[in-house]
Amino acid sequence: MNTTIPGGDANSAAPPSAHPAPPPPSGPVPFPREFALRRLGDMLRIRRLEEKSAELYGAGKIRGFLHLYIGEEAVAAGAMAALRPEDNIVATYREHGHALLRGVAMDGIMAEMFGKREGCSRGRGGSMHLFDAATRFFGGNAIVAGGLPLATGLALAARLQREPRVTACFFGEGAVAEGAFHEAMNLAALWHLPVLFCCENNLYAMGTALERSQAQIDLCAKAASYPVDARSADGMDVVAVHEAVLSAAEAVRAGRGPVFLELRTYRFRAHSMFDAELYRDKAEVEAWKARGPIHTYTARLKAQGLLNEEQFLAIDRRAEDEVAHAVAFAEAGQWEPVDDLLKDVTAAPALVQGAVR
Repeated sequence: MNTTIPGGDANSAAPPSAHPAPPPPSGPVPFPREFALRRLGDMLRIRRLEEKSAELYGAGKIRGFLHLYIGEEAVAAGAMAALRPEDNIVATYREHGHALLRGVAMDGIMAEMFGKREGCSRGRGGSMHLFDAATRFFGGNAIVAGGLPLATGLALAARLQREPRVTACFFGEGAVAEGAFHEAMNLAALWHLPVLFCCENNLYAMGTALERSQAQIDLCAKAASYPVDARSADGMDVVAVHEAVLSAAEAVRAGRGPVFLELRTYRFRAHSMFDAELYRDKAEVEAWKARGPIHTYTARLKAQGLLNEEQFLAIDRRAEDEVAHAVAFAEAGQWEPVDDLLKDVTAAPALVQGAVR
């Protein structure tokens, strides 16, 4: 009996797929100097937070699942700077960078990953469920594509309440294979909702190359079939991301309906800390690291005379100091009392009896 399938032997692990890295971003940075340096600082804040999180996970301080954003920093840095405070943000489980740049305090993020009650979700959510109503950051969601229906609902609420806000939803390309993606896209297009769908396409979903799991790998073609305005940008270039998100958000804000934006990026670390990462060739990962968003952007700033090495090191030190403070804050935090185990989970018996009466 023939047991082979396209691309490999059904009885063995599929060989790594080749995704060669495109040329690195180049050309002048069109931002004013202060704004340009803030975007560099944003990416460094994410990178140092994620590196420290990996270290703390290895030390047993952070437990459960941990999905790192290393390599993808340009997406959050470019996108969050293009959105407004009144906009809604919905993210996936790789959301530390989105939350941080949205304005969620690093102290609260780190305490949440430690499971301390001072965390932004009171220690109950952990890495995958960061939440902060004050900044309109509506999660962190552990379910693949789980945020898309939530974003569609938030956008519908904004429409019904006549609120001039955009709902930006971030998700990976693996979510495009889920039914929730198609349902959300259909309803958003049908009802002409103010949603910006930001697909962070890092090519491998959990551990399967895009071309091995989806017959149509042109994600914009899928989105355009509903139809919605579908666009694509280099997710490794903070300039390209910022300009693409700014333009897409303006289109949504102007009442032209939902927009799908593919941001082509690449994660340098495994899918999660549990991932053995046997599906990618190491040479491919190194090639993508050579066009990493932080050092290519830094090189462009230096070439324009907007930054020198001493200034770069000062920005990096501030990020490292912020991380150190966040770790100390989390270490000093308190565990939730066992007596509070059912708090906000079940109602008090007296309340239940009152409701029945």
